Amino acid sequence: MLGEQPPPLHLVTPSGAASNAADEVSALSDSFGVTLDPWQELVLEAALGERANGIWTAKQVGLSAPRQNGKSQLIVARALAGALLFGEKKIIISAHAQDTARETFGKLLEQIEQSPALEDRVAKVMNALNREYVKFVNGAVIQFKARTVSGSRGFSCDCLLLDEAQILGMPAWVSINSTMSARPNPQVWLLGTPPTPEDNPEVFRSVRTSALSGKSRAVAWAEWAAKPTDDPAAEETRRAANPAWDTRINHEIVQGEYETYPPDRFALDRLGIWPEDLAPRIVTAADWSALAIPAAEVPTGQPAAFAVDAGHDRRIQIGVCVRGTRDHIELAAVGDVAGSLDTLQAVEWLTARAGRRIPVVVDSYSPAASMVPALKAARVNVIVTNAGDMAKACGDWFDAVAAGTISHFDQAAVNQALASAKKRPIGQAGGWGLDRTNPEANISPLVTLILALYGARLNTKPKTGRVMTSA
Repeated sequence: MLGEQPPPLHLVTPSGAASNAADEVSALSDSFGVTLDPWQELVLEAALGERANGIWTAKQVGLSAPRQNGKSQLIVARALAGALLFGEKKIIISAHAQDTARETFGKLLEQIEQSPALEDRVAKVMNALNREYVKFVNGAVIQFKARTVSGSRGFSCDCLLLDEAQILGMPAWVSINSTMSARPNPQVWLLGTPPTPEDNPEVFRSVRTSALSGKSRAVAWAEWAAKPTDDPAAEETRRAANPAWDTRINHEIVQGEYETYPPDRFALDRLGIWPEDLAPRIVTAADWSALAIPAAEVPTGQPAAFAVDAGHDRRIQIGVCVRGTRDHIELAAVGDVAGSLDTLQAVEWLTARAGRRIPVVVDSYSPAASMVPALKAARVNVIVTNAGDMAKACGDWFDAVAAGTISHFDQAAVNQALASAKKRPIGQAGGWGLDRTNPEANISPLVTLILALYGARLNTKPKTGRVMTSA
């Protein structure tokens, strides 16, 4: 896999482009002896779409990736293109601290010194601390500013490249946007890493949210990160988060980070996972694992309740609960529901096993709720839950885990669902359900277990007979 670079976890490219200048930037960098990485070219392609009138489709460009993957080289390439290709007369590269700004300045100077073709285009270099700039023969200037030194003063320019964007405060951001509003075709880049508790991430987070939610049509966003459920010790997880894994990243250093950082800090700094995506688990893996039992210990009583749920992909999950000294919950069946035939099969499965006595619980907000009319037509005892019921069900399941009064079958699909499950508030009194908004987080296996437990505890009449499972 040497040289292969993973795609970004999130990539947002504004629409409406009649042309794209990314290839020109890559060619210019090549002519100066620096070949950009494929991932850098991908960011440029997302950022440099142009409408027919030459206006950038992306007024703001955001990039989130772990450190040392090559963001500084991308900044230099975009700045040089602005000065030498795009007719931008003033480009500013800014970082939170002077050391970082000067480091990027040094990278530009190194490229100038190593490329006679680039050096011939340079008219003047100012190397004085806090006054660094490069002026070109055509009159364009690339300036370097530290925000801690200059605040937001003097940031009016054609292209503004904000490094360490996770430390950019809202007052400075408002002022910067005001100073650039008179420019005919400005573009602002925000490049950074997922924010730590010590950072000031309001601006960077708002740009990310605007891009990923589709709220803004003028924001390009690229983000490399692992998924919160990925194994942080696995090389494929680290490669997914670091686009320059095979070209720039020292693997031994990363292993040292893994061994010495707290897990949440390693997830932020090296795996690129944003804090809000790294929300604390509803139930820890250790607490959940402690309730697992082997197949030989699964109760043999008749099911007290079934539950059915489906995710965004409409894959049906069926859960079952058997009452006992500890109420046992597990996935009873898994099937695909892509059309009416598969739906009919799921209805038939439940009708055969639940009959008229054993309740089948379905959340009214679930995609599986489309099965309710067919289940009722088959005279199945269907319980359709509302938001209040879901809050009760989740609270009861959470308390049962804490008290150790339930068991489960340690099924991989449930464990994965639990790892990615997040709370959503219900009402104003602390109730909660499970957040269904993320299409990549299939929580339906966990939902079925929670609702099956809920249905069983509503259905308190003892049952006898053999359990009907096919997990």
